[in-house]
Amino acid sequence: MTEGTTSAAAEGDTLTRLEQEGEIAADYLEGLLDIADLDGDIDMDVEADRAAVSIVSDAGSRDLQKLVGRDGEVLEALQELTRLAVHRETGDRSRLMLDIAGYRAKKREELSELGAKAAAEVKSSGEPVKMKPMTPFERKVVHDAVKAAGLRSESEGEEPQRFVVVLPA
Repeated sequence: MTEGTTSAAAEGDTLTRLEQEGEIAADYLEGLLDIADLDGDIDMDVEADRAAVSIVSDAGSRDLQKLVGRDGEVLEALQELTRLAVHRETGDRSRLMLDIAGYRAKKREELSELGAKAAAEVKSSGEPVKMKPMTPFERKVVHDAVKAAGLRSESEGEEPQRFVVVLPA
């Protein structure tokens, strides 16, 4: 086998594994929706080398908001439970991302803007900017936005008070 063939096979294996994670997660989440008597459709995808599962609803997503909770707290907990369900089935740690009623997608947009604004502030002042404490997901989005703006950033502090510092070039 050539090196190109080997890497293509590895990519195929990774995609298959991530699709399997998505299937396990979807089954688990469908069971939870049934128990909670909530309507929702489950979409699966693979994004940035991780399985991505979304719960969406045609009927107003008001019911699904219960699964998001205040500041996404319930969503974070459901994501961890879903990752544990995948781990139980596969034996492998999952980095699966869960979105409910578009909450995470909307949050990603807001955080990208926040990261870009912080980067612009650092560029104009030349001084580092410390941001408020964030979840790992939120910090990752901000780090990506800062990198896209041509600057660098670091996370500092201890959970749950870990925060991003945007640094001058």
